[in-house]
Amino acid sequence: RHFWGWLNAVFNKVDYERIQAVGPDRAASEWLLRCGALVRYQGYQKWQQDYNGLPTGPLGKYKIEAINATDSCIMYRVPDYLDGLEHVTEIKLQKCIYIQDECLQRLSETKNLQKSLLQLKIISCGNVTDKGIIALHKLTNLEYLYLSDLPGIREKETTVHVLQRALPNLELELDLE
Repeated sequence: RHFWGWLNAVFNKVDYERIQAVGPDRAASEWLLRCGALVRYQGYQKWQQDYNGLPTGPLGKYKIEAINATDSCIMYRVPDYLDGLEHVTEIKLQKCIYIQDECLQRLSETKNLQKSLLQLKIISCGNVTDKGIIALHKLTNLEYLYLSDLPGIREKETTVHVLQRALPNLELELDLE
């Protein structure tokens, strides 16, 4: 298990030179696919899942609109790669064993996501607690939040109240024990 954690940390290392060279959407696509996530580009219905099949074309042509990180090894570095993305409207974090409160906190502080993100689903991420969920209140344009199978959520009513007060237009769907 220690070896896999180390290997996943290597996959999650941020390559700032690559972001500069190919742009934020391409660099984020490469990183997300390497970590086992899927991306969908603006204007396309198909999910991109094959790293070797990443579309080519002029820089900036393919803008990430949606991220499905089910069973991926993405870690706390998520916001470093998402900083430059301006078109992400939905993110699904499901069975992401390395996602923790600090990641959600940094995600919610990412300026571009504060503007663009409309839907967020967090499912079966065992290291997420009330603190991480409450931090999402900075995603001021968030319209839909789905939370399911999060054993770290201990103060459900308080957490929901804080979010609903901060984001009055948020549709919050819970499937928590």
